[in-house]
Amino acid sequence: MKTRKLVEAAVVGAVYTALTLVLAPISYGGLQFRVSEALTVLPFFMPHTAWGLAIGCAISNIFGGYGIMDIVLGSLATLAAGLITSRIRIKALAPLPPVLFNAVVVGFTIAFATSFGSESFFGVWAMNMASVGAGELGACYALGLPLIYLLRRIPYFERRMVEQEKPEKLHIS
Repeated sequence: MKTRKLVEAAVVGAVYTALTLVLAPISYGGLQFRVSEALTVLPFFMPHTAWGLAIGCAISNIFGGYGIMDIVLGSLATLAAGLITSRIRIKALAPLPPVLFNAVVVGFTIAFATSFGSESFFGVWAMNMASVGAGELGACYALGLPLIYLLRRIPYFERRMVEQEKPEKLHIS
């Protein structure tokens, strides 16, 4: 069981990285549409994939040009969003944590890398929050939310969803 989860997380991280790098021209920068962010809905029914997403994000951010801060903070934002997504039980809300976390954190990281110390820092941060958030909204809702519904039709993923949707047993002492 643990081996399967480790392999699933690793595959998700690898797919995240591959999608980001193959689509690099639209995956990086203040105005980005990172298609791989659609995968951030996977912790909704496979919580352990949050770790794979974070590692995939860290590897992807090595090539992003914003340095160690983006590698560390960007992957931590993805991990936090994934862990919160794993706790959400309403499908329509599953894409929301990655949108919010990445808008704030990646927006800050880009602003820090490009204008820290200038009078326009907070304005640049706000602008980057809006543009990164818009890209995240598109990737997570336009691609990620339908992914939840499409994966349900694949028996392998359907079993994972059924396992996740079982209500916790009520313990009466």
